Amino acid sequence: MSEPSNEPKIYLLPNLMTAGNLFCGFAAVLRIIEGALLTAAGQPAGTLFHEAIAFILGACVFDLLDGRLARLGGHESAFGREFDSLADIVSFGVAPALLVYQIVLRDFERTGWLIAFFFLLCGGLRLARFNCTSQMAGEKPSRDFQGFPIPAAAGLIASLTLLMLWFQADEKELGPWKFALPVLLLFLSFMMFSKVKYPSFKGLNWRTQRSLPAFLGLIVLLAFTAMNYRWMPAVLFVSFLIYGFVRPFISKAIRHEIEEDESEE
Repeated sequence: MSEPSNEPKIYLLPNLMTAGNLFCGFAAVLRIIEGALLTAAGQPAGTLFHEAIAFILGACVFDLLDGRLARLGGHESAFGREFDSLADIVSFGVAPALLVYQIVLRDFERTGWLIAFFFLLCGGLRLARFNCTSQMAGEKPSRDFQGFPIPAAAGLIASLTLLMLWFQADEKELGPWKFALPVLLLFLSFMMFSKVKYPSFKGLNWRTQRSLPAFLGLIVLLAFTAMNYRWMPAVLFVSFLIYGFVRPFISKAIRHEIEEDESEE
């Protein structure tokens, strides 16, 4: 009789999405390093920073898809959870911290190092805490995130940086607005461990149904975002950040319509 294999099961489609997430994070880091070398040589590096931001936002899309595909096929696994966290620490921890460091924090020497590392540290600790709590026996999986999710934090940093680059398109430097980025980095570091709850949208899947007006509204929103990609992602991520604070004051009916929370049906 053959012994059971200790090899973990690797489900193809969800882990391909996670691999795409990791690739985007790695590509973003490479672009930021190349931009740093050009900046040190006195050459403009705005294009490379734009590409790095695009890769970080692309990683957010892949991260959104991997969990959906795993739940759709009932293929959530310990391997996928750990692989996802490893990819997240690169795409949503190292890449945004390095981006803000290169744009503004390098002017502050050791303080800049500490601020960038603090964000990375908080992101890593949050991912580790999430994995531990999700493995607790007998605990019903929550449809809420406690604290601001690290992919959303990275997306907020990247989208606001993109907005600043757009405002200063004709300038070599971002101007005084760039000093808001270290403050945002520290704020989001604490928000990741705050008590504010955010929806995970796990109830929103391929079988979710909506009325025709709601469907058309979503299409218009996506098209408008694509047409105004320089500033609309920042609006969406800031709106999600604020939503966590106003969520307790919203009626359950409206929350169900927004989040598709099956627990409230």
